[in-house]
Amino acid sequence: MYKLVLVDDEVEIRNGLTQYFPWNEIGFDVVGVFENGKKALTYIDTHAVDVLLCDIRMPVMTGLELAQELHSRQSKIKITLLSGYKDFEYAKQALSYDIKGYIVKPTKYNELYEHFSKLKQELDKADEEQHGRHGNDDNSTFNEKVIAAIRTYVEQNYKHATLEEAASLVRMNSYYVSRYFKEKTGQNFSDYVAEVKMSKAAELLKDIRYKTYEISEMVGYSHAKNFTRTFKKHFGMNPREFRNSREDERG
Repeated sequence: MYKLVLVDDEVEIRNGLTQYFPWNEIGFDVVGVFENGKKALTYIDTHAVDVLLCDIRMPVMTGLELAQELHSRQSKIKITLLSGYKDFEYAKQALSYDIKGYIVKPTKYNELYEHFSKLKQELDKADEEQHGRHGNDDNSTFNEKVIAAIRTYVEQNYKHATLEEAASLVRMNSYYVSRYFKEKTGQNFSDYVAEVKMSKAAELLKDIRYKTYEISEMVGYSHAKNFTRTFKKHFGMNPREFRNSREDERG
């Protein structure tokens, strides 16, 4: 998911755009909603943001001022401006700030959907081009670092590891990371997470103080049946059989 911030001083518009438009369906996650540019900028200073949907006319800091500030920082955030009919001449000033588009208020569902679907495609293409520009040696090193970072994240956070968090860590889109990880390792991300969980579970089963359902929870399974099924698929035996086999080896 690409991270999107919405900025508009009208509460009805903020609520409408966040609650009634299917951002997730087209690949965006609304990570921040603000009433003026200054608050949005404060958030952007400390959080990763890919896309900004921003009204032009707002108190404290206008959308145009926010776009100008981000442009001066050479920010890669893609900006779309919300504009009233009377603001359109004003909006033309933003041409030098690499604005991705203007959407006239009141917003229309089809126009929003089409605009952000195209923007999603542009972002996906840019992602692939960015990670395909490295030379053979550099590319190999880059790939190794990315995969190592993802593996380390999973090993340290196996209980609640998610593709979205891993993607955010390496600053890639989650859909792209899913394909990327499979291509470079030959293994699905979800399968790798399960593998790490099962490895940890096997270690814990050696300690007879823990019951199976406790180990299930410790490695991130809320239902022991799901844990047992995954464990048996991985080791060819259920947790009890695994524990007994280890005790027989020691005996």
